[in-house]
Amino acid sequence: MVDIRTVGIIGAGQMGSGIAHVVALAGYDVLLHDVSAERIAQGLALIEKNMTRQVSRNIIEHTAMEAAIGRIKAAPELRSIGTTDLAIEAATENEETKKTIFRALGPHLGADTILASNTSSISITRLASVTDRPDRFIGLHFMNPVPVMKLVEIIRGIATGPATYETAVSFAQSLGKTTSNAEDFPAFIVNRVLVPMINEAIYTLYEGVGTVDAIDTAMKLGANHPMGPLELGDFIGLDTVLSIMNVLYEGLADSKYRPCPLLTKYVEAGWLGRKSGRGFYDYRGAVPVPTR
Repeated sequence: MVDIRTVGIIGAGQMGSGIAHVVALAGYDVLLHDVSAERIAQGLALIEKNMTRQVSRNIIEHTAMEAAIGRIKAAPELRSIGTTDLAIEAATENEETKKTIFRALGPHLGADTILASNTSSISITRLASVTDRPDRFIGLHFMNPVPVMKLVEIIRGIATGPATYETAVSFAQSLGKTTSNAEDFPAFIVNRVLVPMINEAIYTLYEGVGTVDAIDTAMKLGANHPMGPLELGDFIGLDTVLSIMNVLYEGLADSKYRPCPLLTKYVEAGWLGRKSGRGFYDYRGAVPVPTR
């Protein structure tokens, strides 16, 4: 196994900042990179906000928060991520975007740096193929919100080496996470099951079987789900839901994974859910209101 002491995270959005949050709390030094200083600053502010909430709820001590924040450093230049022991890509769920990042990072990597992707659906084997180290490339799929959710899916590409796998499992467990192994098939385990359910709920809305409120209430009270599927889609981001459905549809060539036309229309309209202020609910007021 490789001794992990420093972790580079590419992407300071909801997932990247969440990963930085838990990694720093676990005692690792973190470099956080994004396409602009503004994005990095927003990510750092989100980390501090979420840690402050944990302190207020007596989940962590204030001293632990201060120490963790002190371990996270902004990394405006992508090349600096190459100095870390483990580099985790947490960019948008788009294969070409991720490949572009790994190609750009390649010349700056240390000889022993392990690469990981937080992709929730894209082939680890294909992503690894654009690097010079497919044996040291692995999928580490954290769940959202990272500080709360206990699972990390571990996905090995066809060339992932045993030492890389053992290091990844040990690292995830050191964060207090439980790991689950998934084969390198489209969307792995969690999203192979979860996202088609959300897509089916959108079809149920599209076909007029029920309203947004009726569908979410039915699943919360009838199936004991903590969050309705349309509310969950908004939380994940409808653009991400659509991306995952497209990966499933194209990768498995099965019509049951066809994205609902209403999902496509919402994404085209920029109605992406909570992050854009509008999706299946309108979040611009004091209380979310169903849009249909």
